[in-house]
Amino acid sequence: MPGLLRGVARTAAIAGTATAVSGRVQRRQAEKFAQRDANIYAQREQAYEQQVAPQAAPAPAPAPAGDDKLDQLQKLGDLKAQGILTDAEFEAQKAKILAG
Repeated sequence: MPGLLRGVARTAAIAGTATAVSGRVQRRQAEKFAQRDANIYAQREQAYEQQVAPQAAPAPAPAPAGDDKLDQLQKLGDLKAQGILTDAEFEAQKAKILAG
């Protein structure tokens, strides 16, 4: 009977060692494949960003015409207030701005 127990114990030790080694190999392979998949994903993401980025940038919206006219009228008013423009010149320029 002691020989039988020794054989069973030896088999259990070998099986346990084999299981442990197999588990380590599987973990290493899983880590390796996970790293490879992460690299592939990063490369694809970078390629996608390079393709989409130039297309995604919207053109700046043009300033509304009302704001431009308002700025021009304010500048015109400043010129009149400084005495650079006469009343007639001011009215003529103001009509052009409002008509344009």
